[in-house]
Amino acid sequence: MRLEGIHHITAITADAPRNVDFYGRALGLRLVKKTVNQDDPTVYHLFYADEKGSPGADITFFEYPGARKGRAGAGMVHRIVWRVADEAALDFWEERLRSEGVETEREPGRLRFDDPEGLGLELAVVETDDESLISDHPEVPSEVALRGFDGVRAYTRDPIVSRGFLVDALSFEPTEGDDYEVRGERRGSFYAYDQTDEPGLPGAGTVHHVAWSSPVDEHEAWRDRVIAGGGRPTPVIDRFYFRSIYFREPSGVLFEIATIGPGFTSDEPLETLGRRLSLPPNFEQYREQVERTLTPLPDPRAKTPVS
Repeated sequence: MRLEGIHHITAITADAPRNVDFYGRALGLRLVKKTVNQDDPTVYHLFYADEKGSPGADITFFEYPGARKGRAGAGMVHRIVWRVADEAALDFWEERLRSEGVETEREPGRLRFDDPEGLGLELAVVETDDESLISDHPEVPSEVALRGFDGVRAYTRDPIVSRGFLVDALSFEPTEGDDYEVRGERRGSFYAYDQTDEPGLPGAGTVHHVAWSSPVDEHEAWRDRVIAGGGRPTPVIDRFYFRSIYFREPSGVLFEIATIGPGFTSDEPLETLGRRLSLPPNFEQYREQVERTLTPLPDPRAKTPVS
């Protein structure tokens, strides 16, 4: 069995409207699902991805209004890396982010920056046969659009402690240094470590967990593999749009293995994904209460007015 790269990455925001503006407008991703945290339905869970809501392009956020700003440390993902086509794409993003007041750091093939709450992001020129997972935003030409995740970098006190679990239980392939490749039949991603002794502080602008993709028919087998490798996974949890198990790898990073499907079109058509509040069936009875509680969000695909 092989995991099909990253399924999604979930982080924390203290400000959903600003989050929608940055990821849905400035970065040009599609808001494919506007729903609630199924463990706390009083707060948003926002999903941004390519035009189809594909695993491999899906960054999600729990909103906790007024949450303190966090800081990535040992046992936490500290940088999310997306693919782009070429240096011309990096030129586009360097200029677009500069016009948004975002500071960037450029080197050949890479552009680094932080989101408005300090989450570390990177765009990388990557040659791959993987499908390009692109969103159709009116301000972002398709040839420069983000093309799905390339991988994540995490902090650890000692990268050696995780090697056996990653290789033997999860079939991660070591590449160089403390980097790994996770590749299935259709898609792959990297997982890499940077060493630090600094403790992390969960909060706004930090990653909550990274999820890896599993075909539906292999999901239970992956749970068995995690247990055999010494992990302590949760039972399978039905998230309606996919099924999940959660566990921490030995360095402390929270992992999820999520199924490829049923997907975001389970409760609304592809053409209108993300336009209305979607609630899984067992939460529908709370719609009126939830809609009164949640903050209205901007339309990230509204064209910028001409001045």
